[in-house]
Amino acid sequence: MDAFLPWSISGTYLEACNCDPICPCRRIGGQQGGRSTHGICLGALSWSIGEGRAGDVDLAGLGAVLVLRYSDDEPRSPWTFELYVDERGDEHQRNAIAQILTGELGGTPLRQFPWVFKPSDLRAVIPAKVEIDHTPGRGWFRAGEDLVVRISGPVVDQEPVTCVIPGHDRSGREVHTELISVERDEPLAFELRGTCGYESTFEYSSSDS
Repeated sequence: MDAFLPWSISGTYLEACNCDPICPCRRIGGQQGGRSTHGICLGALSWSIGEGRAGDVDLAGLGAVLVLRYSDDEPRSPWTFELYVDERGDEHQRNAIAQILTGELGGTPLRQFPWVFKPSDLRAVIPAKVEIDHTPGRGWFRAGEDLVVRISGPVVDQEPVTCVIPGHDRSGREVHTELISVERDEPLAFELRGTCGYESTFEYSSSDS
């Protein structure tokens, strides 16, 4: 792990889940969020790394996708998740991204990633063809043949909305999700239409804890 320290990554972020927009889990107009719309959250998150290093390993231009499920009614709402890392990266690059996003290398994830600061079940880290287009208001992303997310447009007339994963210190925008389709083993298998999403930027580092 020391070979990947210090680390820092920044870029763009897009997520989608099964909540109704605006997702009630977010901070809206400065008010803290609460329960998900349906009590069980199913979703997918994506990061496109514009600039980044882990030790001497260059991470710029790579991406990652995470698929998730949790229940608000389970104690501490533990996350079940799988992480897709960009197959264009070599073994060192893929390992660095996986260790950053699973919290193994410390830093920002310890206070911003629920699957790090809560109990969690990481089912798999999967090298895959990760395709990401974070065009504002019309973004999409794909991980191999398993997962696809498409955004249809922004939510109109919204108050300031922030999300803990990119960071409440960063501005972002709620969007409508046209499609989330995930073909994995249960409980990470679902297809949803007409739900919520969120677009923002991120900047994480090993020194931010």
